[in-house]
Amino acid sequence: MFSGYNKPDGGSYFIKGKILISSKQYISPLVCGFAAAVLSIIPGLKAFACCLIVPVAAFFSLYLYQKINRNKEVVTSRKAITFGLLTGLFAALFSTSLDALLTLITRTNDFVETLPETEALMRDYNLGPIMEETIKVLKVMAADIKNSGFSVLYLITMLFSNLFTNTIFGLIGGLLGMNYLNKRYSNKN
Repeated sequence: MFSGYNKPDGGSYFIKGKILISSKQYISPLVCGFAAAVLSIIPGLKAFACCLIVPVAAFFSLYLYQKINRNKEVVTSRKAITFGLLTGLFAALFSTSLDALLTLITRTNDFVETLPETEALMRDYNLGPIMEETIKVLKVMAADIKNSGFSVLYLITMLFSNLFTNTIFGLIGGLLGMNYLNKRYSNKN
């Protein structure tokens, strides 16, 4: 269980076992994850969200953490992994929320627009009864979005897809950021 007490500077500590964690420590992954989510819903940048925007955001979360805390020490792999995963997690949650909000307002999205092309491509593969059932489900999702602006199945699918890809690429960005920041730190010394 978590128990907490206040720090002299107004923040708070949370104690779990023997690890002391500052509640302000994870603000930079939250901010960078939100920024990545905002950039990932822009139509031209959407294609680069997982493989470029999220890793860069994870790197910047480590960089901001060091700048905010005036921390000049070596970044550990544990911290890099934690910041990368958290940045990816926050980016996934925020981008799914923003995508759902925009879909609710406009009652359309990329999925609805590209469904006919997806269906034609799937029919070319001639996968049999599995393909037909998949196309039925996709059409139901598209119809829900067109009618009400919301589809529970679409939201769940997007959430899990974003969680999977963003956390993996956030992890990669955190490790690459650790490598860069540690090299920079060693070159200054």
